[in-house]
Amino acid sequence: MTGAPLTPEQQARVVSIAMDLAREGRTAELMEFLDHGLPVDVADREGNTLLMLAAYHGHGETVEALVARGADVDQRNDRDQSPVAGAIFKGEEDVVRTLVAAGADLDAGTPTGRATAGMFGREHLLPDEER
Repeated sequence: MTGAPLTPEQQARVVSIAMDLAREGRTAELMEFLDHGLPVDVADREGNTLLMLAAYHGHGETVEALVARGADVDQRNDRDQSPVAGAIFKGEEDVVRTLVAAGADLDAGTPTGRATAGMFGREHLLPDEER
């Protein structure tokens, strides 16, 4: 037996809960939402993805799980910010390493990850070959 499709209000609530889980680093619970059909690159009203929020808040395990599920490491929000630039801004070395290893473009977005590192004195977060 299949349930009725979610209303727009219900869909918005599901996305909001998932965003909170990403923001809080509650990986196992978030993965259940994905297991039940929530798109890995779903975005909130500001264009922030689950990956963006997990990266910005320094939740390495959640970032790794989302990357493993195929999250777009370069999907930018409505302010043209990238997950890797957010992680650099926050000084999240492990998250930056994971995103770069997954192919994140340090020259994407405004400001770019590379520019963010320069602005905030965090060049040490860039891979040696990227400095």
